[in-house]
Amino acid sequence: MSRTITGRVAASATAAVTSAAENVARTATTLTAAGGFAPREVYESSTQITRSYYLGHHASALKTMRQTISNVGLIIECRDFRVPICSWNPLLERSLAASAAGERSRIIVYTKHDLGPPSGNFSKETSIEGYTDDRYQSGKDIVKTLRKFHKNSYTTKDVMFLGTSAGARSRNDAPNNDKDLLAAIKRIALEAESLTGMRAMVVGMPNSGKSTLLNRLRAKGMGLPKAAQTGSTPGVTRKIGTPVRIIAGESADDPSSAGLGEGVFIMDTPGVFIPYVSDPEDMMRLALVGCVKDGVIPSVTVADYLLYHLNLVDPKLYTRKFDLGKPTNDVHEFLRAVATRTGKLRKGSELNLENAADWVVQAWRRGDLGRFALERVTEETLAQAVEKAREPTVSISQARKREKEQRKVAQQMKWAGISAPPGGGVA
Repeated sequence: MSRTITGRVAASATAAVTSAAENVARTATTLTAAGGFAPREVYESSTQITRSYYLGHHASALKTMRQTISNVGLIIECRDFRVPICSWNPLLERSLAASAAGERSRIIVYTKHDLGPPSGNFSKETSIEGYTDDRYQSGKDIVKTLRKFHKNSYTTKDVMFLGTSAGARSRNDAPNNDKDLLAAIKRIALEAESLTGMRAMVVGMPNSGKSTLLNRLRAKGMGLPKAAQTGSTPGVTRKIGTPVRIIAGESADDPSSAGLGEGVFIMDTPGVFIPYVSDPEDMMRLALVGCVKDGVIPSVTVADYLLYHLNLVDPKLYTRKFDLGKPTNDVHEFLRAVATRTGKLRKGSELNLENAADWVVQAWRRGDLGRFALERVTEETLAQAVEKAREPTVSISQARKREKEQRKVAQQMKWAGISAPPGGGVA
């Protein structure tokens, strides 16, 4: 059974890579014919890279969430807008899902919208038309596709897209702001009509913006200072926090508060990673946006993945900034230019490529090296993600054992002169 599932996943992944390769190849052919630079057609992710960041406190937190979920009326799930598909954790969703309509509502919040692609005109971001072709979408198109996807879910009450700034819809014109989210939460609380108020839980992958969102809701709803510790790296929150009030309870002075009971309280939770990431490139995506602790995957490797995307979007995003005469697919040449421009040196004036890699990745995360998503969001890619989410969750040890068995069978088939089935899996 597991081998059949693996073969199906491998076939889907192969189809996606093939489609991406065809799209990039068309651009590369055009540029080469014109005597220009040809970016890499696909990113060859090493199968040897770490495929998990599922830590002990992730498992412990998930267990505690399951134990307390009966008292929770609303789940607020944070996903990173730059990786809207692979920042979805099916394990987290299955563990906290409602068993029936009306039992527990859910709001999906796509965070960091302003660090993703612009909603409309791309001319201010890049001079290359490829930014809006089959590979890179506008933020407006991604939002539209995701809204349509979530519309048919009986537990998902609303979908929000928030920028990194607390007050406004941000410079990328995020569709929503904190006030919109509070209004949606209040509507759900009023529907519940609980005398003791409503308890909500904010969940998501590591470093997806959960604690920051809680603090913003508390500040906007109650005018109070932050209650949760935040940071730019995953793992700051390591246990479930005490419920924090974000919406005041019933008041005789406010008729619209009737039905809120004691108000709305929200609990912060540690980020929970996927036990095993089957697609190596998904692991690279999660590492680049910061869902994986820096250093788990070598910084130069992460910088190389960033370079791959920069070349597809617009090489001028880095050639001008780092005084490179022409684009390059060589990460070491790229990082030498970064180190020279930013002064990342070792003793004896030797260029420090590791520090340069760290610096350039952080620059992209801040939005200083272009703003774009790392995966394409279509009905097809979302359908593939849903199909993949239905598969049984496996641990890293189980996955390694399965892959070892597949390699052994593939080798035996090779010796016997038998071709492997399409997709590379073993049916």
